[in-house]
Amino acid sequence: MQTQLAPQFLLSPQGQLGESILRKCVHCGFCTATCPTYQLLGDELDGPRGRIYLIKEVLEGKTPTEKTQQHLDRCLTCRNCESTCPSGVDYGQLLDVGRDIVEAAVPRPLFSRGVRWLLKMGLTSPFFKPAYKTAQLLRPLLPKVLQAKITHARAAGTWPTAQHHKQVLLLEGCVQEAMMPNVNAATARVLSAISIQTIVAQEAQCCGALAHHLNDTERAQAQMKANIDAWWPWIEKGVSCIVMNASGCGVMVKDYAHVLRLDPLYAKKAQTISAMTLDICEVLEKEADKLSPLLNPQVIKDFDQAVFHPPCTLQHGQKIKGRVEGLLKTLGFRLSDPAPEAHLCCGSAGTYSVLQPKLSNALKARKLNHLHNTPSQVILSANVGCISHLQSASHLPVEHWVEWLDRALSASSTS
Repeated sequence: MQTQLAPQFLLSPQGQLGESILRKCVHCGFCTATCPTYQLLGDELDGPRGRIYLIKEVLEGKTPTEKTQQHLDRCLTCRNCESTCPSGVDYGQLLDVGRDIVEAAVPRPLFSRGVRWLLKMGLTSPFFKPAYKTAQLLRPLLPKVLQAKITHARAAGTWPTAQHHKQVLLLEGCVQEAMMPNVNAATARVLSAISIQTIVAQEAQCCGALAHHLNDTERAQAQMKANIDAWWPWIEKGVSCIVMNASGCGVMVKDYAHVLRLDPLYAKKAQTISAMTLDICEVLEKEADKLSPLLNPQVIKDFDQAVFHPPCTLQHGQKIKGRVEGLLKTLGFRLSDPAPEAHLCCGSAGTYSVLQPKLSNALKARKLNHLHNTPSQVILSANVGCISHLQSASHLPVEHWVEWLDRALSASSTS
């Protein structure tokens, strides 16, 4: 796609990146067919191709408006379009460029600014966990809208104390540790069973995704650098990898190399961090031969049949579609065939469910209709946002798949 950059963008990193990405686009429209918001709204400007045109116009000097901002805001950043695109357009990176420019040019109303500030500051605050626990206790007294956002309390269980020669780093996550603490403990227990010790660097912060997708580039990069600083001593000590069990965090950390590519102090370290980051399924599939004998086959047989909901951050962001399902089947778990439209977003998308509730709820209803029509009694997933979002309206339990492994492992060790 030919682009004539406006003078103010000719020599800027944003302009150069934007132009290089736009050059790949042949405006074929294949992406439109797999865009969740286009499926709902039927508006060209609420699909990838339309948003690409809007960003192109901004880079060519057209003044963005509130309508421009609205169409960009409505994007879930699910990156389904990247999986569909035959030309390899890095739409997610282009969207970041467009949103940053538009954010600086189009002032938001005071209320909108306040909500976005609360999300990026509140969800990553050390006070979020105690506040969330209090909300769980008061859940029956809260309005229905808030009740839907609060999951029932789940016990974390014990963290393994065994020392192992092989060590990995784990990012606890600012939201997951509060909402679903058992996922981290279960991950550590499963890894310990195959002689891998899980290390948590206490100085590590939010992965940066919340601020990054709310267009606060400075705060996001500060959080990323803080994590690199927290992890680096452990990397120098020889940890084998950085494990992610929340796919939203995983795709963000894998993108550190891109986001910090121009930083003279952190660019090379960010490349190392991104290269060392693995989703938990990427770690465990290499250890399936060790893990399989430790699981109780009778307990696995007694588990209800499950259907796996692949988060967008897993299948489109990290490009590891089908890997969790393959691992679970290899280990003997009963999974239904993928639900129809498994490639489409459930509508969670980080803070999207708060900022775009109408679209988010429509996508959730569409997703659950498909999941509920499978012959399954449980929904499994790999991201805290998807799990809590779907559970808010599902009559089936929604769990992290690692919790299932842990349960079969615990049953085996106590039988």
